[in-house]
Amino acid sequence: MHIAIPKEIKSHEGRVALIPDACAALVRAGHTVTLQAGAGAATGYTDAAYRLAGVEIAADAAATYAAGELIVKVKEPIPPEWPLLRADHRLFSFLHLAAAPELLDALCRIGLDAWAFETVSEGDHFPLLAPMSRIAGVLAIHQGARWLQGVNGGRGVLLGKMPGVPRARVVVVGCGQAGLAAIGAAAALDAEVTAFDLKQAALDAAGALGANVATLYPYGEALAEAVAAADLVVGAVLLPGRRAPAVVTEAMVRRMQPGTVIVDISIDQGGCVETMAPRGYDDPAYLRHGVWHLGVTNLPGAVPRTASQALSAALLPHVAALARTPAGEEPASLASALSIRGGRLVDDRVRADPAPA
Repeated sequence: MHIAIPKEIKSHEGRVALIPDACAALVRAGHTVTLQAGAGAATGYTDAAYRLAGVEIAADAAATYAAGELIVKVKEPIPPEWPLLRADHRLFSFLHLAAAPELLDALCRIGLDAWAFETVSEGDHFPLLAPMSRIAGVLAIHQGARWLQGVNGGRGVLLGKMPGVPRARVVVVGCGQAGLAAIGAAAALDAEVTAFDLKQAALDAAGALGANVATLYPYGEALAEAVAAADLVVGAVLLPGRRAPAVVTEAMVRRMQPGTVIVDISIDQGGCVETMAPRGYDDPAYLRHGVWHLGVTNLPGAVPRTASQALSAALLPHVAALARTPAGEEPASLASALSIRGGRLVDDRVRADPAPA
């Protein structure tokens, strides 16, 4: 199969779906791989490195999409890319269709087949979402620490151990991969962390990350009180393939102290904070009710080399399996990830209403 890897054009998105070593494995398996010139530049992988791996380099996006049968990219196609897609294309990328009705309609009009990274599953594990979620969780703490600083208009609270000073208070809502990574990062900085989840096993995993981590079931008033007292709130609620529920309500946000911060990792799926709107790294934060809101839809894009290496390793076996499979079919390992077949939505989760908060 002819596999094409376009350059990501979303704002401040430097990731590339497959690094040269992964491409070399596909070439050895008999596939042709075309990369758009410069697609790996932000990760430190040059066109020359891809050529050494046996990859063909296309001059621009139009040539890249024209060459490919299987389009493998990181982020969902944005409007300038839609005219480059064809009905005979297979698209494999993050899609987050539940929060993107315009994209869903566009892909259905084109008539292609599309699989979503975020819904590839192995039992209860999501192998393509997991590494990006872990990175996003750590970055949520990094970003929260930055916007808490007084020089950025924050409350002036340090996320870090300081003898004789009260610990910073961090609340994490959702203890999946992203939430656990955020909890671990905050706990390592000696913050006072309160973690919420519906599942006892998730709470057990969170509690194991440090003696300074308290775990609670998200009863309404318990969550509201914790959010009101927090310096930093991290939203990390995941419902695979579905829109996230608004667990942190506007009423809760109104009770927070001025200059505190909310980072919503769930924003790709619509967000779990009622007052959060999607943003990019060019304008990542805004104030509402005196609270800094950060809803960057491509958090891992800030560390493109690390993120690309982690994603590529997880992605390679699934790309190889899809490339071996005839048109109109998919490997069993990707059955859960099929979103669109011939322009028809086949994933019922996309249109489902979010679960109640």
